[in-house]
Amino acid sequence: MRRVCAALASIGLALALRTPAFAQQVARTNLRYDEDWSRSTPVEGINSLKNVILNGSGTVRATFGLELRARYEGFDNTDWAQKPDDGYLWLRAMPYADIHAGPVRAFVQPIAGYARGVAGGPGPADRTGLDLMQGFAELRVPLRGSTLMTLRGGRQLIALGSERLVGLRYGPNIPQAFDGARVLAETGRFHLDLFALRPVQVGPGNFDDTPSDVRRLSGAYLTTRLGGGASADLYWLHYRNDRATFGGVTGAERRETYGLRLFGKRGRLAWNWETMIQRGQFAGSAIRAWSQATETSLSFPELRYRPRLRLRANIASGDARRGDGRLGTFNAMFPKGKYFGELSPIGPRNIVNLHPSLDLDLGHKVSLDISGIAFWRQTTGDGIYDVPGQLIRAPGSSRAHHIGKQVEMVVGWQATPVLSCAASLSLFVPGAFLRETGPSRPIRMAGLETMLKF
Repeated sequence: MRRVCAALASIGLALALRTPAFAQQVARTNLRYDEDWSRSTPVEGINSLKNVILNGSGTVRATFGLELRARYEGFDNTDWAQKPDDGYLWLRAMPYADIHAGPVRAFVQPIAGYARGVAGGPGPADRTGLDLMQGFAELRVPLRGSTLMTLRGGRQLIALGSERLVGLRYGPNIPQAFDGARVLAETGRFHLDLFALRPVQVGPGNFDDTPSDVRRLSGAYLTTRLGGGASADLYWLHYRNDRATFGGVTGAERRETYGLRLFGKRGRLAWNWETMIQRGQFAGSAIRAWSQATETSLSFPELRYRPRLRLRANIASGDARRGDGRLGTFNAMFPKGKYFGELSPIGPRNIVNLHPSLDLDLGHKVSLDISGIAFWRQTTGDGIYDVPGQLIRAPGSSRAHHIGKQVEMVVGWQATPVLSCAASLSLFVPGAFLRETGPSRPIRMAGLETMLKF
């Protein structure tokens, strides 16, 4: 681990020393394909790989980049001692090439993802070997006025809104990609995204990641600016899983999600509130599920350490009674990884949680985040689930709502514009439900991460 961190630190320092300050104004993102380097001027050194002009007229250009990450996670009492203690190292490399030729574009991003020391063997979020993470082509078509339409097809990462339903799974080692087609339209203050997708199933070997033959996702996602620092998302998602499992029953799932998200910032106040309603059918039962997720924060940039207070409050429905012809378990489908923090043994299904936190800027590009989380079951008729949606503790005969509470501290250091390091400590103390239904020892987790993102 020390050798990997030292190697990344050396590369990051070399990049920082050879990179002019003005060239760092383009923010590196997790998607990478939404970085716009078209206005940057080619410079010497490593940044000569950004916005490389390939023809005399400047209509053909390319941008190249790279992400390297090493992350260690160590656990005591994994899943409250249901599983053995664990400690493993994640390693991934994701270079990319982004080529523009007038209205035509091609984006390619392979991945090399490996895991060492995972108890029980690595899963699809741990390892993929060598494979294609993203590879798509697109055509941009100007329409009337300022309207621009983009047609895109191929493999890509997708982040819708706050990633509560469709996210990158960026925190774990192997992100979640999709194969399919998208139509993106922008006009004035509106942005519309239409898509038909199949999630990519991650295989353990080289070049064996394939689109799912049992799951589909399609829908429409509209974003609009409301003015006064406020925006809104309105969306419809259609999800299909031919081999879904709920309550020990396996069958075909057809689920519609209707959502409204209000978000924005005004002064020191920021908000991100989302309502989701789900309807459909599963194995002859009607789906009646819902979720409400909120995040509200207050920032005090004039104070020492620039504190920000945040409160996240979420509720997601569970199934009240088995065999009543209704399925009430909310399905988050493809949520972001590490949903409730660095330690996220529980996912957003049959849950109520309160999550206050304090973020501090300690100076010298060092940040400190301290949070506490309390979890309850929304209904005692249903159990609890992990982030991917697998049942990890059945309801049994327990009538308790309280699942447990968690405290967490994360220290981050943006060492250079391209090199960052982070360390975290987490503790999850079980509540009455876990104590009444099985192993219930406190989970302890430590994380250490070094990332180079050029």
